[in-house]
Amino acid sequence: MDQTKQEEDYGYDLFPERNKSKYKKGSITESLFTFNHKCQVMLQYAIDTPYAKLLLGAMKHSGQVFKDRHFACEDCDGTVSGGFDAASSQIVLCQNNIHQQSHMNRVVTHELIHAFDHCRAHVDWFKNYRHLACSEIRAANLSGDCSFSNELSRFHFGLKKHHQQECVRGRALRSILAVRKISREEAEKIVDEVFDSCFNDHAPFGRIPHSKKDAKFAYRHYESRDRYNANI
Repeated sequence: MDQTKQEEDYGYDLFPERNKSKYKKGSITESLFTFNHKCQVMLQYAIDTPYAKLLLGAMKHSGQVFKDRHFACEDCDGTVSGGFDAASSQIVLCQNNIHQQSHMNRVVTHELIHAFDHCRAHVDWFKNYRHLACSEIRAANLSGDCSFSNELSRFHFGLKKHHQQECVRGRALRSILAVRKISREEAEKIVDEVFDSCFNDHAPFGRIPHSKKDAKFAYRHYESRDRYNANI
């Protein structure tokens, strides 16, 4: 199997700019009128949310400092909003598909959860589908993807007792099928096998942050814990 085919199997065909050998930045004048500039501006707001600050702080605590070079605004396939490229430890933000700040905030948080898992858990993204499924479950659960307001905006009315679980399961399944060439039945089996343990793994938040208020509380608690530990 040639290299191009291998990359397509890993979902790289959804991110065509990942195949370029060099990343060129245009002049400031050019960038002011492009999706790229808007993406970069929204990114700066997104990394200042309590969700992102907690995740970035947790990664820094584990020895991985995320800098500007770890984020890339690029054009992508129309079906995706972002991705985590484990080969380069970069978060890809789909500048042609993200048009609202709230969407950018969710995508950045979702992908930072993948980056956090990459730092702490030695995830085998390319060969171990259970590892991939677990991180997708965690990202859907903790990023706000399945929050009440976001589900309402999709006309999914979360009145069922286990709506959060159903939403997370569905989004994790779709994410896996988008980047791996496996059957739906196989993907469902893998998600089912790891669902309970991964759904209940809330690190580093300590809880499911259902709202920005929850995320702020989790961030304050995380920072307070660090100060307490420093005084022991």
